[in-house]
Amino acid sequence: MATPDFITALRRKIGHDELWLSGVTAVVMRRGADGTEILLVRRADNDQWTNVTGIIDPGEQPADAAEREVLEEAGTVAVAERLAWVHTHPPVQWPNGDKAQFLDLVFACRYVSGEAHPADGENTEARWFALGDMPRMALTQLERIDVVLGGNAAAKFERGGATP
Repeated sequence: MATPDFITALRRKIGHDELWLSGVTAVVMRRGADGTEILLVRRADNDQWTNVTGIIDPGEQPADAAEREVLEEAGTVAVAERLAWVHTHPPVQWPNGDKAQFLDLVFACRYVSGEAHPADGENTEARWFALGDMPRMALTQLERIDVVLGGNAAAKFERGGATP
């Protein structure tokens, strides 16, 4: 993930101290031949499949941030239709020593247009997956999809599965 300029500026002042950051997760859905499909991206930094995620810019509306991140990362237009979940992640520390904790706002998004592709260098792939054909991904990513789909999607994740 590219570090936003405002975070780089903050880091010059506070060093590696923990930052409290607001982020978004966009669970983008469309109707496919086999039912609901979810847009996922494969991250370039760790090779993991995830929903589209990103940091909210200062002053940016969270729903706008979710829509912006989908366009920037996957080259598709989506509309954030509802806020599905607000939760915090455990604190993280990167190899360079930077620390942060994220408030994550998860949005249910509807696909509008565009061909999914890795649009900004943060990802190596962008693809649609049917619920029964999800790739292996972190449990936290599957939880976000499950919440957006009303908490009954876990049984449909037949293949793939979660990684801790």
